[in-house]
Amino acid sequence: MSDLWATKRAEARKKAAPLAVRMRPRMLGEVAGQQHILGEGKLLRRMLNADSITSLIFHGPPGTGKTTLARLIAGHTKKNFVAENAASVGVKRIREIIDDSARRIEAGSSKTMLFLDEIHRFTKAQQDVLLGDVERGLVTLIGATTENPLFACNAALVSRSTLFRLESLSEDDIKSVLRRAITDEDNGYGKLDLDVREEALDVWAIKSDGDARRALTALEVAILSSDTTNTPVVIDREVAEESIQQKAAVYADDEHYDSASAMIKSIRGSDPDAAVYWIARMLEGGEDPRFIARRLGILASEDIGNADPNAITLAASAWTLIERIGMPEARITLGQLATYLALAPKSNAAYMAINAAQHDVREGRTIPVPIHLRDPNTSPIAGDTGEGVKMRDRRKANADERYQYSHNESDSVTGQDYLGVEKTYYEPIDRGYEKVHRERLEEIKKLRQAKRDGSR
Repeated sequence: MSDLWATKRAEARKKAAPLAVRMRPRMLGEVAGQQHILGEGKLLRRMLNADSITSLIFHGPPGTGKTTLARLIAGHTKKNFVAENAASVGVKRIREIIDDSARRIEAGSSKTMLFLDEIHRFTKAQQDVLLGDVERGLVTLIGATTENPLFACNAALVSRSTLFRLESLSEDDIKSVLRRAITDEDNGYGKLDLDVREEALDVWAIKSDGDARRALTALEVAILSSDTTNTPVVIDREVAEESIQQKAAVYADDEHYDSASAMIKSIRGSDPDAAVYWIARMLEGGEDPRFIARRLGILASEDIGNADPNAITLAASAWTLIERIGMPEARITLGQLATYLALAPKSNAAYMAINAAQHDVREGRTIPVPIHLRDPNTSPIAGDTGEGVKMRDRRKANADERYQYSHNESDSVTGQDYLGVEKTYYEPIDRGYEKVHRERLEEIKKLRQAKRDGSR
């Protein structure tokens, strides 16, 4: 009888849970996106396959699956899962979790995997209680944060953890999650007669900004607010826009992408008037100002680069400000940034340099690190056979002799080769501040060649 009541209570809780909770993946294969860490051969997948999960910190935007992934890892490794919020958990509770995990280990059972959401809020007192036992393996810690853990988390915590960044879901990923919820008969709306239009999925995929939870919540609102007695229940563009409480940026067909493209090309073409018009067009269409800020941040590096090094700094500052103030004031910041970028000197030399270097690496033309540039603590030095001297000390001595320390030169330039092959990637142009780079690069090349010629 007790089992029957337990089953009924579980079913009641399941019905009361929001759609985003009900649709959480039950298996790793159901996780949307994150193939950069979960794909075959990737680090987290290898750790799972080898059953060698250590303490982890997941960081990334909301709704990317940090909590879900922690639960799936606990299930995959058959560990006892305990979830807490770092902002509210106390020292007493942490001690209880550790003691319980220790008892489980002593009894031959699985140890506890402790999931701490908002781990950047972990206090010094909490760390003092937990970190030693984490290091001894009494409990496995998984943290989640929307902040950069290298800046927001205590260094002692970071040093004991493997960091994984979860990326915002793509629009296709969001649509896949939504379609699964629409057709799932157990946890979604598969038992309802629904006609969810593709234009509605487009609205949610774009406006959710890569957040699966937000997209599922919008779907749930759209269905629960509709009259399900008249079938099929039609969810069109208008219903989708109302459910997410923001007008969709898909102004008509591909205008979302076309307007963004027009803005970028206008700034690249140094036309501030056109740039602010296309930004105004997007904002009036309901575009998220953060999307525009992201595109301008990319443009500052790709199209302006070192021709005006202030551009990327201004773009980063504007992005931060826009995140904090929101609309309608964010439009002012966007206008200031766009007009500055439009009038800045343009160069894609840095962008072309990294692309060319990556192309060479991917094509297999891998260049070994020259001996004089290698770490003397780890790299063997050819001909190192000195007797009576520790190998490590000998390597350091040889490396110091071969590597020329730039600061010992009056002009900070040596005649050494730092790549091992004759190859030019960065070619600064003769405009803006990059003109200074060009002149300095030519000077360095002449100095280096003169020192090479003098050493022969």
